Amino acid sequence: MSRWTTPADLRAQLQRLWDRGRLLAEPELFPLRMPLRGPAAADLGARFDAARAWVQQWIQEEETRGGQGGLQLEWREINSRAIGRNRLPTAVLFDRRDGALAQIGQLKAGRAYDRLYAQLGDAFPVLHSWLPRRALQALALQAQWPRLLAVLHWLRDHPRPGLYLRQLELPGVDTKFIEGHKPVLMELLDRVLDPAAIDADARGVGAFERRYGLRAKPAPIRFRLLDPALYIRGLSDLQIPAEDFARLQLPVDRVFITENEINGLAFPDFPGALVIFGLGYGLDGLKSAAWLADQPIHYWGDIDSHGFAMLDQLRGYFPRARSLLMDRATLLAHQPLWGSEPRPTRRPLPRLGDAEAALYDDLCQERLAPALRLEQERIGFDHLKAALARLAGVGAGA
Repeated sequence: MSRWTTPADLRAQLQRLWDRGRLLAEPELFPLRMPLRGPAAADLGARFDAARAWVQQWIQEEETRGGQGGLQLEWREINSRAIGRNRLPTAVLFDRRDGALAQIGQLKAGRAYDRLYAQLGDAFPVLHSWLPRRALQALALQAQWPRLLAVLHWLRDHPRPGLYLRQLELPGVDTKFIEGHKPVLMELLDRVLDPAAIDADARGVGAFERRYGLRAKPAPIRFRLLDPALYIRGLSDLQIPAEDFARLQLPVDRVFITENEINGLAFPDFPGALVIFGLGYGLDGLKSAAWLADQPIHYWGDIDSHGFAMLDQLRGYFPRARSLLMDRATLLAHQPLWGSEPRPTRRPLPRLGDAEAALYDDLCQERLAPALRLEQERIGFDHLKAALARLAGVGAGA
């Protein structure tokens, strides 16, 4: 026995349209017709009292919630041998959006949306195409729009200002407000700014400042000098802004880069060398250090898909960089210590060497184990010392 549509069912359907943003964003929905599942001819004979109560329920709903643009019933006639001809509601009609919104208690929100639509259109007409796609998000930010628009106006009038967020002269807008609203500001700024004011290569919330020409907190580079002869006024472990690191011109003969901080701290001494550590995907902080291009560079990362992705990234800045302990022999020698990579990447890495590319492909295709990872800190320190001894021998032989 099929279940007949109730007013609560109707409101649940409207609520789903609201939750998807459609009631606000799609004016073409109206007039809106919503079919009702009701009694069939056989039900009028077998369940006449129930059918009459169902009809009366909908008549009461129309009387209560009808009126201008409100709920209206569409009727049909049905014949039954037992009781003759009867009229049954077959659908609910809403001529206008307000009637549907009132049905679920969102009429006030709908009118707030209309005001916001007009407000954004007056400020930036281009946002008329954005608002319907983010209708509910925009409503949730209702109290914040004056400040959001202030940021948009200021950056439109001062493209790529080269200032820290702290230096923007915007009454009522502080750094924390912008920091807390970067995702939505990026969507908006990408639409209202001149494309020439946007660095399209800077993507993601972490690149907000670079994308719009603001000054970002300097990325620090931490490194250790592995030869006492290179110490700077007795200091061997330093962390300085990337801009300062780019100007160092240190008299080194070899550079090691390792992702793991503890590995960087425990890295053995090596003549004429330094080790950079703790950058992760922040390797782009090194690309301005042109003096590194003249040095042999060895990158030691995890043996997993992201480790090879970072090696590939580094070679985009320093094509001659070599991998260290990221080979098949090292991986197989440490099989009992294999782990799992939470979210592997499988994107093409065109800068890998043949052996690296073959191992990367094995990881992507999970030929050795699912989502395989060998973290660099699990590699025995004797393996590192042996690899460094081989490098030292090659250097001495050269």
